[in-house]
Amino acid sequence: MTTNDQTVSSFAVHIPDVELEVEPLDPAQIVSGAPVVTGKVLWESADGKQLRGIWQITPGVVTDTEANELFVVVSGRATVEVEGGDTLEVGPGDAAVLREGDRTTWTVHETLRKAYHITLP
Repeated sequence: MTTNDQTVSSFAVHIPDVELEVEPLDPAQIVSGAPVVTGKVLWESADGKQLRGIWQITPGVVTDTEANELFVVVSGRATVEVEGGDTLEVGPGDAAVLREGDRTTWTVHETLRKAYHITLP
């Protein structure tokens, strides 16, 4: 259900029930374990610079370079270490903001599902 802002009306989804699609990880991102990432874009702006969706990762440790993102954890738990910055402990009900270009290491303790809004440059 990817929608474009010019053709969609307001909508609601029950985040735990949304079926997600596999998003293969670059093997170079995997530090330990065998994490699997799934997700679904629910809305994308006409210019492709804003995305809203749901993302999930199973336990393991991965690295990433972040986009400008606000997310809210719906289920699961992880530690997100921001290189040169804070270490974020996130779980159900937590909101977090990641800055464009942040280099992170995600240690996922319990399968984590989040709703997100990303703004691309």
